[in-house]
Amino acid sequence: MYLTITTTHQPATDLGYLLHKNPFKTQTFSQSFGKTHVFYTEAQVKRCTAVLLLDIDPIGLVRRVGSGSDFALEQYVNDRPYVASSFLSVALGDVLRSAIAGRSTERQELAETAIPLEATIGVLPSRGGEEFLRRLFEPLGYETKVKKLPLDEQFPEWGESRYFKVTLRKTCLLKDLLTHLYVLIPVLDNGKHYWVGEEEVDKLLRHGEGWLSAHPEKEQITRRYLKHARNLAHNALTRLSENEDEQIDEFIDSGLPKVERERSLEEKLSLNEIRLRQIVEIIEESTAVSVIDLGCGEGKLLSALLKIKQLNAIVGMDVSIRTLEIAKDRLNWDQLPPKQQEKLKLIHGSLLYRDSRLAGFDIATVIEVIEHLDMPRLSAFERVLFEFAKPKTIIMTTPNAEYNVRFENLPPGQFRHTDHRFEWTRAEFEDWACERAAKYGYSVEFRPVGEVDPFVGAPTQLGLFTLVEAKR
Repeated sequence: MYLTITTTHQPATDLGYLLHKNPFKTQTFSQSFGKTHVFYTEAQVKRCTAVLLLDIDPIGLVRRVGSGSDFALEQYVNDRPYVASSFLSVALGDVLRSAIAGRSTERQELAETAIPLEATIGVLPSRGGEEFLRRLFEPLGYETKVKKLPLDEQFPEWGESRYFKVTLRKTCLLKDLLTHLYVLIPVLDNGKHYWVGEEEVDKLLRHGEGWLSAHPEKEQITRRYLKHARNLAHNALTRLSENEDEQIDEFIDSGLPKVERERSLEEKLSLNEIRLRQIVEIIEESTAVSVIDLGCGEGKLLSALLKIKQLNAIVGMDVSIRTLEIAKDRLNWDQLPPKQQEKLKLIHGSLLYRDSRLAGFDIATVIEVIEHLDMPRLSAFERVLFEFAKPKTIIMTTPNAEYNVRFENLPPGQFRHTDHRFEWTRAEFEDWACERAAKYGYSVEFRPVGEVDPFVGAPTQLGLFTLVEAKR
């Protein structure tokens, strides 16, 4: 069982300072289940790779724990010595404790800096297959490369295995990468080798801080991490919900952190109201009878859509269950007339996965959402929207980066919110949109949103995509 961690951040050998492990010597640590070895397969200025290798003693485990199986050899002949599991998580917590905590005595500034990282797990089980594996890592922004491993290349009739070689790439903090691996590896294996109690709830919430509450698979992660102990899982999910309540003002329409600075910057312009009014006008001028708002957030656009008489089906989708609950409250769902309740539906889902519920709509709106997606995730998003959902019309808005110089309180070079992964100029958005339109059979036109500055354009840019087939 092994894990490799590679960086090309220069000097790459500084990875040793972050891991607190010398690149030029092998170190061995004793564990209750065997030994963990740390060494480097390459240590150059341009590239450095550290290896965490677990040498598990299955016989020692049986002697220590005892066998409860009817098949005695099962305790000696199994996959535990070879696949990533909770043993690897324990080793990460013990051997790389300071790195997971984000501490570095000699390179603390680097520990707090996002650097290009690549992690490879040689053999990773996934009870749920490749799809579930991707559903865990891709929402966190990882470029995920997966290779399915056969049970035995010499005996193909034995069928496929549940094992994968997985490579994850992302520019991020090392502590974030290690924390995600620490939590999600046992989730994929769906079984821990040790007893799980209340302290595991605290551990999960501590390591899941800042990402778990917004993860679309948080319930599955919680249950599997806690070995399906109902009382523990309920406790953890309740506390996650409470944390989300406290931080709800930090969540935006797609379930990601809220753009409070962005709102304060745009407040004088009443830009959000201008956006909503312009979108409503486009829909009213169309012949559409069904609309889906992707990343509906707290339902401001949905509330406006309910007033459009021509619409007979309105759906709001968001990745955050808590945000959907707030939307339902703000829409006064329980007090809506029966016909309005029949017209409006709220669904939980992600923009990164194919979903049959998204297909068949006249119009899809994607308002101030794409800038919160990591670049590697855009390709998944575009397929979900343009290829699989394929609405007749798409209304998409995103900030115009050129306009940022007009915000006096925004430092030069910074985005309107720290959670934005990018902010495009007009040319960049138009290039991206035109390429996608041509690829998926749409035409596209661009409109300004807000007052147009003669030098830098409008604060928001809108792309109006029309399915070419729908024009005929």
